[in-house]
Parts: sequence; structure tokens; C-alpha cells
Amino acid sequence: MVVRHNDCKLPIKFIEEEEKVYHACLMRAFPLPVTCERKMAARGGKRAAERVAQNKTKRAKLNGNKTPQTERKAKTVTFTPENEEGANKNIISVPPPVSTGKWTNKERVLVFSSRGISFRTRHLMMDLRTMMPHSKADTKMDRKDKLFVVNEVCEIKNCNKCIFFEAKKKQDLYMWISNVPHGPSAKFLVQNVHTLAELKMTGNCLKGSRPLLSFDPKFDQEPHYALLKELFTQIFSTPRYHPKSQPFVDHVLTFTIADHRIWFRNYQIIEEDASLVEIGPRFVLNLIKIFQGSFGGPTLYENPHFQSPNMHRRMIRQATAARQKERQMVKQILKEKRSEEKEVLARDVTDEVFQTPAEPRDPEVQLQPPEPQRSKKKLRLTELKKKTQMKRKGLR
Repeated sequence: MVVRHNDCKLPIKFIEEEEKVYHACLMRAFPLPVTCERKMAARGGKRAAERVAQNKTKRAKLNGNKTPQTERKAKTVTFTPENEEGANKNIISVPPPVSTGKWTNKERVLVFSSRGISFRTRHLMMDLRTMMPHSKADTKMDRKDKLFVVNEVCEIKNCNKCIFFEAKKKQDLYMWISNVPHGPSAKFLVQNVHTLAELKMTGNCLKGSRPLLSFDPKFDQEPHYALLKELFTQIFSTPRYHPKSQPFVDHVLTFTIADHRIWFRNYQIIEEDASLVEIGPRFVLNLIKIFQGSFGGPTLYENPHFQSPNMHRRMIRQATAARQKERQMVKQILKEKRSEEKEVLARDVTDEVFQTPAEPRDPEVQLQPPEPQRSKKKLRLTELKKKTQMKRKGLR
């Protein structure tokens, strides 16, 4: 190439253009392998990055050579009280945050269920999750899995408390409340479930706000209720300074004991007159057992007043069957009475004891003929004639 350029006396620009065309033809005829193209592209990218870095260094040098008059003063952000006004204009005054404390109570509650729950149970579970900002969710657990698997799920989710809903026969709902992984745990039968979506619940509160917990005085009288009170306080109370919580208290959770059951209610606190309006959800917990471990272990307490739903349904069926059987027996007795032949009683001799003979009377003899009896039709005609005559005369 160099020899050819030296031989021919052509201008330099024309020679450069001719070389570019020659290289392009060579590339078409004999293309480079893919690895060479990649290497060339990588080199081009490195050169572009080097150019950008050089430009930045040049700009930094130019900005460093500026005079102090052209430099801008950096504005500092400080947290000042709202009442004080900043004297320096370069300082931006921002009000301090509402909660300046540290989040120390690391309670996390896992709320999930087994497969086969109804729509109402699903809504109840979602309501509890929205009500507790420190809760976590998980997929439904298979029915075949044992309850000890829940401890492993809680460990994976980094939770130390658990609310697990267990459905049986698509009509019975059980709720487990447990302190994972060492226990204790309690099993309840959930009854009379009402969710937030119902129109009867007219209250409302801020999402993520911290609740007040109100317990019945009976919780302090018996030891098993005291244990349940401690479990409820650790599960349903929102930790202070939790990142997802709001630093306000505008609703109250009440736990009341009546008829050997625990009644759960959620009320809104109205600021004007401190009255209560129910928000929901609401449900009734019928205690079954309290276990020493998490989802099992030795039984600490068993409710003697608890009646399983299967037994309750069986008693209802037996009562209806007894009523039906009684009706059938009454019908059978009536049928037998009707089919029996009536016995003809013989004449009783004692009936004539109280019969006394009447005194004899002389027969009356009529000496005069009886008066002729007028018929009813003639009497009616005479009465009508009299009435018409009275009308004509105007007396009536």
C-alpha cells in the first residue's frame, strides 16, 4: 500500500478515501470472526468511557479555578422547632419527625390459613392483616401437612407469633394462637364472624394506627385467662415506633368474657365526645385447649364447657328425630283407638234407684172448643196493611 501511494502522485484526501473503500471491500469479501468484532466493540466502549472520565476531570479543574465570588454557598438542612425562625437564610428549617424513638419491640405475627376456608374466613383474615401493621402473610397450607410445619414457616418468615386458621368440613373454623417456637399455644372455635365489609359497621380509623387493648376484669381472676391475656397483648398490640405504624391512637380492641367465651370487638374513638362506634371485625372465641408447646405438647388447660360442633349437630338431629318419633306414636295411638270396636254395655240395675214415681193427676176435660189459630201469613199481611195505612195518614 505504501509503495503504491508513493508511486502514484495523487492528493492525500483522495488516497485516504480510496483506502477506506478498499478496506470495506475486503471486509465484505473476507469478514472477521465474531470474536474479533466483539473485541473491537469492547475497545470502542473503553475509549468512550475514558473520554467521559477525561471530560469530568477537565470540568472539575475548571470549577476549581473559579473565584470565591462565583462560588455558591451550600445550604445545610437542620431540624428546628416550628416556633423558632432561622436567622441564616442559607439554612433550611424542617420540622422534626413525629416519632423520634427507636423501634425496639420486634414482634412479628404471621397470619395465614389452611386450604378449604370459606369466603367469610378469608375476609376475616385480611381484616386482621390490615388491622395489624406488624403482621405478615403466607400462602395457604396443605391439609395433609402436620401443624408442626407451621413453626418452620414462622422461622422462615422471621416471625415469633402466629395466628393460624384451620378449616374442617368446610363449615367449622378453628383458630390457633401461638408463641413460636417454644409455646404456649391455644386452640379456639371461631363463631359468629362479621367482617369489615358489612354495612352495620359504620366506624373508621387510620390504617396502621396503634390500638388500645381493653380486657374484662375476669381475665385477672383465673390463671388460664391470665395466660390468654398475655398472649393477646403480645399479638394484637402494635409495637411502638414500628415502621409501618402510625403514631396515633384512635381505636380500641375489647376482649370480653361471657357465657364461657371470649367476645372480640373493635371500636373507633370519636374525638368530640369520646364515644365509641364499632369498626369491625367481630367474632367469638370458644376456648378448647391450651398447650404448653407451640401447636402441640402437654395440655395445660381443657375447657369443660366446650361442646364440639359435631356433637352439637348430633344433638340437634336427635332432638328433631325424637319430635318426629313422638308424632308418629301419637298418630299410631289414635289409629288404634279408632280401629277398636265399641263394647255394648249391659243395663245397669242401679240406674233405677233414683227414679221416683210422679204424683197422680186428674185428667183435664175441655168444656169449650179451642180458639181457632190464625196462620202466620195472615198475621204478616194484617201488620203490613196497618203500616201502609199509617204511612198514608202521615202518622208514621
